[in-house]
Amino acid sequence: MLPSRIFFDNFLDDFDDTSFKKRMKCDIYEKDGNYNVIMDVPGFSKEDIKIECDNGVIKISCEKNEETNDEDDKKYLRRERKFEKCERSFSFGDINEEEISAEYNDGTLKLVIPKKEKVDTKKSIEIK
Repeated sequence: MLPSRIFFDNFLDDFDDTSFKKRMKCDIYEKDGNYNVIMDVPGFSKEDIKIECDNGVIKISCEKNEETNDEDDKKYLRRERKFEKCERSFSFGDINEEEISAEYNDGTLKLVIPKKEKVDTKKSIEIK
């Protein structure tokens, strides 16, 4: 079962209108001993996406900056695609950080996050 805390990532960001519009939609499921994340990140290239892992927390951020050419003779009436940045974080906790794999194709990012093997830590404590 997935830890419930991953579903409440950045909860207060829902109230920020600009963050809500740029929110990366995702599905997270568990299969064959792995967590799987499928995330929509349209409009970004593979080079725009950064994935970091720190103590069981996966942070996915996307950033792009459109280059402007001063010699360009275009007179823009509206310019919205110049800069865009968005990010999400998920706390899994019990993952094998060394074996995470990622794939990006047609605006969809897929992560396979292996769970750590459970070590039986059950121990009897002798009372003195």
